[in-house]
Amino acid sequence: MLQPKSVKEVQEAVNTASTAILIRGGGTKTALSSSSGTETVIDLSNLSGIVEYRPEEFTFTALAGTPLVNIIEMLAENGQWMPFDPPMAKIGSTIGGTLATGLSGPGRYRFGGARDFILGIKWVSGNGEMLSGGARVVKNVAGFDFPKLMIGSLGRFGIISEITLKVFPKMNSFGTVEWDCGCIYDAVAFVKEMTRTPIDLFALDLEPAGIVRARLGGLSTTLNNRLARLSDYRDGASIILGDEELNLWEQLKEFLWLPHDCSLIKVPITPDLIPQLDTCLADSQLHRRYSVGGNIAWIGWSGTIEDIDTLLSELGLGGLLLIGESGTPWLGTSSVITGFADKVKKALDTEGRFLPL
Repeated sequence: MLQPKSVKEVQEAVNTASTAILIRGGGTKTALSSSSGTETVIDLSNLSGIVEYRPEEFTFTALAGTPLVNIIEMLAENGQWMPFDPPMAKIGSTIGGTLATGLSGPGRYRFGGARDFILGIKWVSGNGEMLSGGARVVKNVAGFDFPKLMIGSLGRFGIISEITLKVFPKMNSFGTVEWDCGCIYDAVAFVKEMTRTPIDLFALDLEPAGIVRARLGGLSTTLNNRLARLSDYRDGASIILGDEELNLWEQLKEFLWLPHDCSLIKVPITPDLIPQLDTCLADSQLHRRYSVGGNIAWIGWSGTIEDIDTLLSELGLGGLLLIGESGTPWLGTSSVITGFADKVKKALDTEGRFLPL
């Protein structure tokens, strides 16, 4: 394992690697960071630190191995946050790993995903060259939008070394309205109704048992009235506030509901397909959550990876294996490589030094 402490050392590691390169950040996503023993592992945990922070401009630049918790604490001191809710922060995820996997939490519903906050990226190519895209300012329209290509690339296109993100002022109060819709079918129908509400929802999640949760944030002087208005959308609503509310979304964001012996799979989906998927998963009494207005399924899988791969393929769905063991992180229809991705891979990794698609 190589543990570079500078970008120059990262470049040297790429140029001297004799086998395919596996990039590791915090190691929290085991399916993406565990070596089979044949790869050259480049651990970026020592490539850490804040390069620049401009609270007045609501931007910061950090090295890829910087832990999310460090960034969250820095922003909190100035009343700022990353509202896309980067997950797994408390167990050691890094900012580079978050962007390389393209992961966002429940806040993506209102604010967009990680890719919507990226301003600039620097990365090391398969030739060991330092490349960059974007800038450290919000208003920038120069050149191709290379940073977006790196989001979710899983280290197949290059090694992210430095990231510039924009951030938002943090709300001073949050509240959640919860409904028990009785079953997944009624819950999905209600979620679809809630996506059309004029009330500005921060997050909208549902659980297989038929629980729907909608989160609001804002000024404490107006929040209670907005929560009451939201509660009127369906009978039986309960309002959750304070530490209980914060802990609720923290558990979802940190996947504290996931048993230690389960794999974790992210599945992009549409609300209309949730009942069909949930019926297949209910037979196995699996742990699962549906987030971002029913557009993301998080599955805690206890069976073989081959079985979930087959199940997703039969439903026409694709998945990304985050925690677990498999020869490939892509499952179901996601395992089909697109021509575009292949062309990007060949352009940025001409020597084929990084793991294959």
